[in-house]
Parts: sequence; structure tokens; C-alpha cells
Amino acid sequence: MLNYITWTADPAIITILGREIRWYGLMFAIGFWVGFKIVEKMFLREKIDLKWLDSLFLYVMAGTVIGARLGHCLFYGWDYYSAHPIEIFKIWEGGLASHGGAMGIIIAIYIYSKKVTHKSMLFTFDRLVVPVALVAALIRIGNLFNHEIYGHPTDLPWAFRYISNLHAWKQGAEPIFTAPSHPTQLYEATTYLLVFGLLMFLYFKKQAWKREGLIFGIFLNGIFLTRFFIEFIKNNQEDFEANMVINMGQILSLPFIAVGIWLIVRALKAPKSK
Repeated sequence: MLNYITWTADPAIITILGREIRWYGLMFAIGFWVGFKIVEKMFLREKIDLKWLDSLFLYVMAGTVIGARLGHCLFYGWDYYSAHPIEIFKIWEGGLASHGGAMGIIIAIYIYSKKVTHKSMLFTFDRLVVPVALVAALIRIGNLFNHEIYGHPTDLPWAFRYISNLHAWKQGAEPIFTAPSHPTQLYEATTYLLVFGLLMFLYFKKQAWKREGLIFGIFLNGIFLTRFFIEFIKNNQEDFEANMVINMGQILSLPFIAVGIWLIVRALKAPKSK
């Protein structure tokens, strides 16, 4: 007899004036708030002007949301969104891509570095990516509540059955369950939490921020190598990925992995700053 977990969590915490407040949004908000407090502690530790922190929060928030939305529309649904461009703005209906969010943050930090800190982008990234790893974990937990981004069928005892007709179920229909499948959201969330713990240790205990780019490089490899390998057991997000040797998520991960390796090697070869 197969053992599995039947997942029937409602994606919505509460509905107010016809609008759902979802666990996904709550996870996102918690991640940003905790991240803000962590970076604040870093700035206080290094005696960095806290005015920079307020600006950083706004730049990162805008870069994440805009980048993640455009990334989804461009990389995973361009055929639809190019024909229905107004739908791009309906972010409340879902559809965010982590790689697009990463690219959006990079662009935001480039502008932030030019206009606010007048320091290298790596100065900001070595501090920012520590809580970003936590945000990534919380977002995957949000995906779990949304019954989305899960893996291939499996007979492992921790397999999850998800509701495949989620919208109809919320309207009163009987649930239709998927086959027991890999809870890849939890695989990623667990790994990202481990990356977060490692980065916190490197920053606060080992002062790894004194080797510019090292923390950022470790973050890139910890997050995107994880994403690359877990994609092998994750269902494709779009039909066009069916005949691809590696899917879109893996293709988009490769540049980040390469840059991460280069940053680590570069940082370890360079003298440690005082």
C-alpha cells in the first residue's frame, strides 16, 4: 500500500472585499520584512548610513516584482502575453519567475549602486543575498500552498497529492487529486534554508564580506545548482519544454552558476580587505 500526504491546504488565508489574501503573498511579505531587519543589522554592524537601507528596500522590491513578472511573461508564456499584453499587468492572477526576479534585482542594484552608494555592485550583493536566500525558501513554501511547481510521480513515503482542479474546488467542486508526487517545493525550500544558514555564518562569524564577491558567489551556486538538479524531477511549467533535454529553468540557471564559480575563484585569489 502506498503512503502519501494528501495536501488540501487552501491557498487563501482570508478573503476581504472579494480579494484573497494568500499564503504566497504572506510568505513574500515576511521574507522582505525579515530581510530588511537582517540587512539593517549588517549596516549597523559596519556603520553604514541607514538612509541607504531605505532606498535599497525600494529598489529591490521593485526589481523583484517587475523582473519576476516580466520573466514569467517572456520566458514561459510569450505566445499568450504577446497577444494579450494587458494581461502582463494582472500580477494578482499569478505568474512569477524566479530567474526574472533575479535579473530584475541585478538591474535594480546596478541603478542603486550608481545613484545611491557609488560603490561596486558586489558591495551590495554580498549583504543583500543573505536574506534573499530566506525569501527564496519562503516563496517555495508559498508555492506549496498554491498546489503548484511540484515534481514527478513517486512512491516515496513523503509524496504529496495536490488538488489539480484548485479553482473549481474553491467554488465547491469535489477535489481532483494528482498522483503522489515529489514535493519539490519543500526540497528547494529546505536547501535554500541551508544556504541561508551558511551565508549568515559566513557573514557574521567569518566576515566573508571582506572578500568581495565571495558571499554572492556562494549564494549563486547554492541557489541555482539546487534549482538545476531539482528540475530533473520537477514537472515542466510549460508545454514547449516537453522535448527539451534540459528545461527553461535549467537553461536560465547556467549563467548564474558560471558567474558564481567565477566570483568564488576571484574572491579567494584576491587579498582580504581590512
